[in-house]
Amino acid sequence: MTQTSTIHSTNSSPPSLSSSMAPTNIFIIILLVFFLFVSFITDPAAGDSSVFKPHDSILISCGSDKPTTHSDGRSFLSDEESLKYFSSDGRDILVSLPSAENVPSPIYLSARIFIEEAIYTFRLADSGWHWIRLHFFPLSNPQFNLQNAKFSVSTDSLVLLHEFTIGNNTGCFFKEYLVNMKTERLSIKFKPVTGAPAFINALEVVSAPDILINDNSTTLSDHKPFTGLPTQSFQTVYRLNVGGPELSSKNDSLSRTWMSDSRFLKHKELAKSVTVNPFVIKYPPGNSRFIAPQTVYASAVSMVDAGVRDPNFNITWNMDVDPSFQYMLRMHFCDIISEVLDDLYFNVYINGITASSGMDLSSMVEDLTTAYFIDFVVDSDVVSSQLTVEIGAYKLTTSAKNAILNGLEVFKMNNSVGSLDGEFGVNGNTAGSINKAVVAAVGFAMMFGAFIGLGAMVFRWRRRPQDWRKRNSFSSWLLPLHVGDASFLSSKNSLGSRKGQFYSSTMGLGRRFSFAELSEATKNWDSNEVIGIGGFGNVYLGLIDDDKRVAVKRGNPQSEQGINEFQTEIQMLSKLRHRHLVSLIGYCDENSEMILVYEFMSNGPLRDHLYGKNLPPLSWKQRLEISIGAARGLHYLHTGTSQGIIHRDVKTTNILLDDNFVAKMADFGLSKAASTTEQTHVSTAVKGSFGYLDPEYYRKQQLTEKSDVYSFGVVLFEVLCARPAINPSLPREQVNLAEWAMQWKRKGLLEKIVDPHLAGSIDAESMKKFAEAAEKCLAEYGVDRPSMGDVLWNLEYALQLQEASMQSRADDANGSSASLPPPAPAPSTPELRPIPPPSGNPGEVQVIGEHSGTAMFAQFAALNGR
Repeated sequence: MTQTSTIHSTNSSPPSLSSSMAPTNIFIIILLVFFLFVSFITDPAAGDSSVFKPHDSILISCGSDKPTTHSDGRSFLSDEESLKYFSSDGRDILVSLPSAENVPSPIYLSARIFIEEAIYTFRLADSGWHWIRLHFFPLSNPQFNLQNAKFSVSTDSLVLLHEFTIGNNTGCFFKEYLVNMKTERLSIKFKPVTGAPAFINALEVVSAPDILINDNSTTLSDHKPFTGLPTQSFQTVYRLNVGGPELSSKNDSLSRTWMSDSRFLKHKELAKSVTVNPFVIKYPPGNSRFIAPQTVYASAVSMVDAGVRDPNFNITWNMDVDPSFQYMLRMHFCDIISEVLDDLYFNVYINGITASSGMDLSSMVEDLTTAYFIDFVVDSDVVSSQLTVEIGAYKLTTSAKNAILNGLEVFKMNNSVGSLDGEFGVNGNTAGSINKAVVAAVGFAMMFGAFIGLGAMVFRWRRRPQDWRKRNSFSSWLLPLHVGDASFLSSKNSLGSRKGQFYSSTMGLGRRFSFAELSEATKNWDSNEVIGIGGFGNVYLGLIDDDKRVAVKRGNPQSEQGINEFQTEIQMLSKLRHRHLVSLIGYCDENSEMILVYEFMSNGPLRDHLYGKNLPPLSWKQRLEISIGAARGLHYLHTGTSQGIIHRDVKTTNILLDDNFVAKMADFGLSKAASTTEQTHVSTAVKGSFGYLDPEYYRKQQLTEKSDVYSFGVVLFEVLCARPAINPSLPREQVNLAEWAMQWKRKGLLEKIVDPHLAGSIDAESMKKFAEAAEKCLAEYGVDRPSMGDVLWNLEYALQLQEASMQSRADDANGSSASLPPPAPAPSTPELRPIPPPSGNPGEVQVIGEHSGTAMFAQFAALNGR
């Protein structure tokens, strides 16, 4: 019988490369090195280590008499090796099984059982985020039925489990927590409920990457930034690999387990699973592969093809949760279904609330097959016994109607007493007791404040002169205002210094109404006749002279802000008359009433015709004409008087439309006189509406006419896209219309966010000129923005382009070959005309053409009013 043996020499020299490796093998190695280098260059994230090396990694197989190797390859200390961490007030028992069916890892084959309180204490090598994982399996033993176990687990400051019971759970499971450690000492205390045992099979305390949790989160209820996440502690409730199989801790560099989403998916017939090779998944800068492995992003659920143009369904996941806690939802996305960029837009809903509308992964990561995640904090008042996540197609797009989700994590956040289970804190206090204490303190403070305030009111009442109502009356600040003098706008002291003098003919306030007349006109101030509400009071629809409709603004004397804005509006309207400014008809100043009567604008604010009211959509030509009308009104404000006026609250609700959809600027309560020739700006506190505010004005508190120009740029994009200037229900990158629209404009894809009602009817060149005007208006610095006259010129040119296009289509339809007359000459460059250079006369304007915006109002440059 021949035996074969292998002999290993311990002192032989290593064979040379030339003798041991064939040229083919060398070539293959060179190729591999080359491809690895190319992969690193094209995907910098690939250069990161895929294995996190924690400073702290304490793994204990409780009750085991020897070290245990987890199925994922990690080594757990034996119970004896872990005794340096352990202390107990009483008897504890070690139990183990030689084997068991359906046990995913040997760490579940042993356990330590506690009869009295026991503590594991660890000295950590590093502060920061740490995983705490508690593994449980109620294994059979002759002394205790672990199905009856009932116990609490806590750290020095955090309750992990409160009077926890196994219940009907006979399998293996674990609880996972993520805690931000600020001290080097961590204690984990097990406290059995009297008469019942506590137990643990395995215990993990492991460092976690700091990048896992940051403060870039958004609240679901109001879509505001949520700060303070690093101060929270979290319990992993669900971690789903959407569209893919379950991933064990072996498949995750942080030893996390990802469940399959299939058992949470409602109406599986509406969902389609999609997978790609994990190696094609890329990570953008700032998005570490530790957030989720490539395998998670390589699978997804998308919508099935329903065979219709606009699928009217959502894909839904339902998960049971405890409604008394806040939750952080982390949603993972990766576009693995599109063939080109900018072709996937979809909506995301959480418990019926829009978390993201028109989510565009292309604009976020600027590439396909690229990982992206977003966090939402969901308040307890939004949570019921179930957490529902839905995705669905975004209907306002011409792109493919689809939606996608790759992964989902749900984390419970600790409550006010530092508990992740129940309402009791470590010290026995409850969230309810703290809330009651807060309420009691606030109530006491309110009562005390009310008492002091009442005393002050009585004191002031006794000292107040008897004519206080008269001093707050309308007539006390309707003084003779000289039309030729604009100085009153900058001097508050001149107002209210004289009483009882009132000359409506001089002030231009028109007809004087009695209070009885206006009461009858508004049906005795019927709430059903209210057509507007503001800080000054209400605006009513009135009927005077039998058949003439008017808007009646009744001021509230108790509102100091309302009085100031009312006062400013009177000053403005006494000076201004223009076709594109709302006209003042008259007033009423009986007793303490402050009432103004305006022309009634039957078609209401422009905003109502763009979105939110289900009114017939405006055509592109109508929108251009309305924008031109508003621009003419603003241009007159800026140039129609010797000093000029800044509106300061330009927005679509302050652009009103009459019977013929003629646009008129309204609401001059925040208006200011423009700077004089010696000044470049007006220094004033920032006022206006969010979404329309000039960022330079906001930063410097220096108001100029260019602040109105910026706001008008937002209005132009609102007209084009038919959506609000600010929409908190959208993702962060879409909340602000100006920023969002400018992103699409720079990419040359603005047509993708245009109001779908305009599809097929808008001339491309007309829209281009319109968008250029809006873009120039939104320049960061006022000096780079055009004047309203220049904006007006470009809008008029955009209208000419649209009309020429419509005429051309009409001629084509009629078979006419007649050539169209060319539109009015455009500037030599397709850009907006530059702002006229300074000259010897600051009031001089550049005349472009007889009908251009700047020329049209040049005649007013030297006038005080009209």
